[in-house]
Amino acid sequence: MARAGLDAVWISDPANVRAVSGFSSGKDGKVLVTQGAATLYTDARYTVQAAEESPLDAFIARPPATLEHAAPGLAGLRVGFEADHLTVAALEDLRDHWPQVTLVGVQGLVQSLRAVKTPGEIQAVRDAQALADRVFAEVRPLIEAGARELDLASEIELRLRRAGAQSAFDLIVASGPRGAMPHGVASDRVIQDGDLVTVDMGAQLRGYHSDMTRTVAVGTPGAEMARVYRAVLEAEEAAVRAVKPGVRAADLDRLARDILTGHGLGEAFAHSLGHGVGLEVHEAPSLRGTSDDVLQPGMIITIEPGAYLPGVGGVRIEDLVLVTEDGYEVLSVSPKELL
Repeated sequence: MARAGLDAVWISDPANVRAVSGFSSGKDGKVLVTQGAATLYTDARYTVQAAEESPLDAFIARPPATLEHAAPGLAGLRVGFEADHLTVAALEDLRDHWPQVTLVGVQGLVQSLRAVKTPGEIQAVRDAQALADRVFAEVRPLIEAGARELDLASEIELRLRRAGAQSAFDLIVASGPRGAMPHGVASDRVIQDGDLVTVDMGAQLRGYHSDMTRTVAVGTPGAEMARVYRAVLEAEEAAVRAVKPGVRAADLDRLARDILTGHGLGEAFAHSLGHGVGLEVHEAPSLRGTSDDVLQPGMIITIEPGAYLPGVGGVRIEDLVLVTEDGYEVLSVSPKELL
């Protein structure tokens, strides 16, 4: 807050509310952080939950009583609000109830702190990924000619729920020519012999996420798509090996992109190399060519190059990687063999 020139900050993003308070129903809570205190604001539905989950003092009421409670201590102060989350209507409410406050829009204030995980958070993501690996191993034999993409996605979701988790995001199961869509969520397409099938999945367990992608062949793939797979695997493994503290995220993106360019697939790599994972499945740091982020120990990132050929198919291979004190640890252990 001091670096941002703020006296206090009003936190409304659910993941950030949880990060600073421990309160897991962040969508129904807010946190006010001042120079000397932090207060969790929620309503009477969560009285017991707030007391059990959060060490912060809690004020239990519905708006506008929450804003009225905070107003006296904020007069004359510069208070930050999360500009990338707060709605225009909610900002107007702040202005109406805090007329003597200078409101300052900020971005990434809490997210930058969340980028480096605590040991407990690392274990939570590790557990989520271990579950995802287990479920993928169970479902892998079902990826065969005659299976529908939707049925495979449903099977993954069911097994995650039986384990007390849920899918971290809309599952991607994209087979054959649909593999050319990086975000090709499962459809009613029936998998055919010779198809490559991309499965992008993750578990959300106890509020923390995992993320992993594997592309597998059904039967014998064509020579061109087998070549594309080998190129993407080369780029992915090279980028993983380069992970260590002090490395610029943009340099990792460039490393993988240059390898694919050397295989004539630079234009087919249609997205950034990766992102952070934690309370959200996409969070800091950002592994893109324009990123200023630098890897630090405790960050958990994805490395996920891909190549997408419209009308033909696509390949993406993604690992979940922990940045350690002297290098990296790959948290996703599912095999990456094509066949």
